[in-house]
Amino acid sequence: MDIIKNGTTASRRGPVEYFTGIVRIDAPFAGTDGARVSGATVTFEPGARTAWHTHPLGQTLIVTSGLGRVQKEGEPVQEIRPGDIVWIKPGEKHWHGASPACAMTHIAIAEKQDGEVVSWMEPVSDEAYA
Repeated sequence: MDIIKNGTTASRRGPVEYFTGIVRIDAPFAGTDGARVSGATVTFEPGARTAWHTHPLGQTLIVTSGLGRVQKEGEPVQEIRPGDIVWIKPGEKHWHGASPACAMTHIAIAEKQDGEVVSWMEPVSDEAYA
């Protein structure tokens, strides 16, 4: 058994190649010894968001605070709130982030396939976000 103690892993900023705005990633974890699951607690400041991306085996988002947005390619933007659980299907092109006026935090969980957990694409334009 391994325990990652809260506060023992430094926060890191979401890379500008994959995020628009200020994003903090806390306590990322990755499976070991053959386990494929990985995840992190991710906080988006108002207006911050991911780039478009996919996950080979899907992704689960558990919203813990604030007000956010999520969009699947070709569908309208949807609002997400604390307690909401979002399941993104394998290979589904999507993005997620905070609302324009309120920060949002979620736990993001995904599995690796052939060593890959995410495929990043282009940034979400301000027009698409709005």
